[in-house]
Amino acid sequence: MQEVIVYTSNSCPYCVAVKDYLKQKGVSYEERNVTKPEYRKELMALGFMSVPVIKIGEDIVKGFDIKAIDNLLGL
Repeated sequence: MQEVIVYTSNSCPYCVAVKDYLKQKGVSYEERNVTKPEYRKELMALGFMSVPVIKIGEDIVKGFDIKAIDNLLGL
């Protein structure tokens, strides 16, 4: 399975939804909360200012896009 990184914030309901969805599907992921400056810088370097952003391998999904997530993970 590809590495999955989820960029989140504390006040983002879609971030919670993404994490719950991945857990339901049995997908392990690393959460990177952008309250930490280094993770905020990573997110900005990827070209984004909002969350959730899901990095699956080398691909990026912005927002809680179930179709894109399932397609990239082969679900």
